[in-house]
Amino acid sequence: MPKAIRTYVRWVDAVNRVVGLFAMYLVFAMMGILLYSSFMNSFFIPPLWGLEMAQFLMVAYYMLGGAWSLQADDHVRMDLVYGRWSLRSRAIIDAVTVIFLLVYLVVLLYGGLSSTIYAFEYGERSYSSWRPYMAPIKVIMCIGITLMLLQALAIFFKDVATARGESLS
Repeated sequence: MPKAIRTYVRWVDAVNRVVGLFAMYLVFAMMGILLYSSFMNSFFIPPLWGLEMAQFLMVAYYMLGGAWSLQADDHVRMDLVYGRWSLRSRAIIDAVTVIFLLVYLVVLLYGGLSSTIYAFEYGERSYSSWRPYMAPIKVIMCIGITLMLLQALAIFFKDVATARGESLS
């Protein structure tokens, strides 16, 4: 494979590893917010923002951690026949299925960007009593989709290299 592709794969893997490690710790922030909200609900006045903020952190957690999950190959796979195939056959099938993933992510990013632009233009807010602006979480969602798109392309290059008998790792 060309040096530019090797550099791209290394760069995307490194960025998604760092972002994924950061996203992993968002669970602790979410747990802290939910614990605080439960404590306040039991003994004092419950905060209006607690549950919705925890939901926003959960969205950030799985959107930013998605690319790392792709990179680590930790997603769910139906392994009835796949495990019996040769490494080359698996790489060919994976390369074909990654093309479908890329198409899906491009469509998802297109919708996410249009929704984010709408949120900025009209100052979209949540319908809850807290009424936070929706643009920040939509930006995070678009960043997460973009990182997954870049990682899926890197996985495609790795699969093509494996099918050719090379290695990009």
